[in-house]
Amino acid sequence: MRSEFFNGLSRSGFHRVHYTDWGDPANERVVICVHGLSRNCRDFDFLATELAREFRVVCPDIAGRGRSEWLTNKDDYNYPQYLADMNALIARVTEPATPAELAGLMRKRHHNKKIYWVGTSMGGMLGMLLAAMPGSPIAKLVVNDVGPLIPKVSLQRIAEYLGKDPRFKTYAELESYVRLISAPFGPLTDSQWHHLAETGAKQHGDGSWGMCYDPDIAAPFRKGPLADVDLWKYWDAIRCETLLLRGSDSDLLLKQTADEMQTRGPRPRMVEFSGVGHAPMLMAADQIKVVADFLRAD
Repeated sequence: MRSEFFNGLSRSGFHRVHYTDWGDPANERVVICVHGLSRNCRDFDFLATELAREFRVVCPDIAGRGRSEWLTNKDDYNYPQYLADMNALIARVTEPATPAELAGLMRKRHHNKKIYWVGTSMGGMLGMLLAAMPGSPIAKLVVNDVGPLIPKVSLQRIAEYLGKDPRFKTYAELESYVRLISAPFGPLTDSQWHHLAETGAKQHGDGSWGMCYDPDIAAPFRKGPLADVDLWKYWDAIRCETLLLRGSDSDLLLKQTADEMQTRGPRPRMVEFSGVGHAPMLMAADQIKVVADFLRAD
């Protein structure tokens, strides 16, 4: 695993965006894995370890999360900004990796790299929006527990904890908190829970522990009454091969929405994981296999 940075640009200036980079940088198949609203790139360590044998795997920290810089203007925590940053990332990872690769591309006179997108929750929404655009470079799309219709009640549940900036005296207290608020992730092992807590934690100067995201990523939730999110027009515009994942107990991707998604737009195959809510974390072997098999298939 390599840690890299690139510059994103907002109305207030440049900001550094962090990503982990796995596998051969010259690999023509590039999988971009994007996390949920308050998570970070390290959620995909287990999946990336498996995929890196055959793909280059790039996992960004969306601005304000993980090791990426916090935005100066908190109103810039929005989807247009995230899409702009992800477009810059796509440009970055499709550049020739070495002088030898550059020479080869000049001889071939074309660029062969393929972009495969794996997105959980917010990352899935970003994938849907990018894949719906004319000329999109996304060749395959994995949408993990999110859809074009997000019910208001789910947003209200997220708003209850997002941006509260909790502080804990010990790391053990923080891990207990993560297990509590993230219980819908399903039956993870102790080591997986520890990984999620440790990679999502930040120790403050006074020794206390908190979460490694800017509390103001919640700014969009404070702008007014929450309402259902309707993105069906974007879903209907997607043409790339798509896989839909759902936690059987998810309150964000409702079963009726998932059923309708299979009849519209890219008409994906859906795989549902029992005993899981929002969202499958793609850490368990069966979840990893479903994604890997989809990406490997011609």
